Amino acid sequence: MSESNCCGPAEEKKSTPCCDNEPVQKTSCCDAQPKVSVWQVWKARVMTAWSLIIVIPLLVWLLDSPQWFDVMGIATAALAGTLPYIVFAVLMIAYLKATGAEHMVAKAFEGREVRMIVMAALMGGLAPFCSCEVIPFIAGLLALGAPLSAVMAFWLSSPLIDPPTLLITAGALGWEFAVGKAMAAVAMGLVGGFGIKLLTSLHAFQNPLKATPISSCCGSVGLGQGGKPHWQFWHQADRVQVFQSQLLENGLFLLKWLAVAYLLEALLITYIPAQVIAQVVGGEGVTPVIVSALVGMPAYLNSYVAPPLVAGLIAQGMSNASGMAFMLAGAISSIPAMTAVWSLVRPQVFAAYLGFGIVGAVSLGLVFGAVV
Repeated sequence: MSESNCCGPAEEKKSTPCCDNEPVQKTSCCDAQPKVSVWQVWKARVMTAWSLIIVIPLLVWLLDSPQWFDVMGIATAALAGTLPYIVFAVLMIAYLKATGAEHMVAKAFEGREVRMIVMAALMGGLAPFCSCEVIPFIAGLLALGAPLSAVMAFWLSSPLIDPPTLLITAGALGWEFAVGKAMAAVAMGLVGGFGIKLLTSLHAFQNPLKATPISSCCGSVGLGQGGKPHWQFWHQADRVQVFQSQLLENGLFLLKWLAVAYLLEALLITYIPAQVIAQVVGGEGVTPVIVSALVGMPAYLNSYVAPPLVAGLIAQGMSNASGMAFMLAGAISSIPAMTAVWSLVRPQVFAAYLGFGIVGAVSLGLVFGAVV
């Protein structure tokens, strides 16, 4: 579901096996990583979401205690309002993992190319893959000869929406925004998929794969592991264990990042004047939407943190079109999403991925702003 749910901190990675399609060695692929620096340890151990949850309220209390109750009130009320969506999302993702339903995604890459593009764009928003799980899955598809067009459709739609993201977006911005983002994800996948199909017919991307794709140290989602989902997973002890572990891991993950997101939203609403936001990304027209997309691309905000922040920006003067463009561009260019693409394909394919992402974010943001 997220990059943090896959490989753990440095010392935990030593017990993580390599991907199933690699020979078992005494030293795991995670052990082969460079020596951990002090800065990496600082980021892994100190600069965490839990630290921010403690530090942000503490700093507000020390620097501006009269505003402390206002900031905490805004953050707490917003988190409480989203809590039912968090619970449902965590239960859903744990159920999908325990039943093995994510393996149904491989069915999208069967049949004719046009069908594959459409199905890949649709399934990209349903797959409960974390970022590192996508790497071996896509590597297997490309190795088996799946067309780059269908793979690109999946790659573009997958970071934008999934069941938990849909629910969290609805809780923070309303169902109109959530459904709009889901439709934008499918549209982005379709445009990218058919765009790559057209370029391929013009003899572009004839050799898209890198010579030695990077494999993931995390548990892979192999194409040969499909089979039928076990919907009544509670009859098998190992699947019950998967459900319990996913419930705990994803519950803590969503809770901590949404708590950080709502604290940042509260700071945004409390301390940044509305006119400043309105001057930068407010107003109508194409320019604010383009600026929002360009600002969103380098900002590393995962799909769970972005909706609350966009809600705060909209409250301060950002338009709906700019908000949608900001979220779409940010998800496409997030570090895990870009890593998954860069690790497998050549630079020209990576450039096409980013190109479709930024153009799609601006275009779909404008369409959303015109409709709502």
